[in-house]
Amino acid sequence: MKENHPDIPTMTSLPMRVFRFYRDGFRSMTIGRRLWLLILIKLFIIFFIFKIFFFPDILRRDYDNDRDRAAAVRSSLLDRR
Repeated sequence: MKENHPDIPTMTSLPMRVFRFYRDGFRSMTIGRRLWLLILIKLFIIFFIFKIFFFPDILRRDYDNDRDRAAAVRSSLLDRR
């Protein structure tokens, strides 16, 4: 049997090496964890809170079914002048 030498890296798949790279990097972070937490909170606010209050679903409000919504989008895209 071949023994693994500590100085010679074993061949593993690329996704596994990428996963280990990020896992080890996140483990050793101190201030970075707080920054990532702020980034995640900011993304939550942008994508969920803003969408609810500032971007209503106009197609769902104005049309009753998917066929009418698709026709409205199609006509909007094709009839631009």
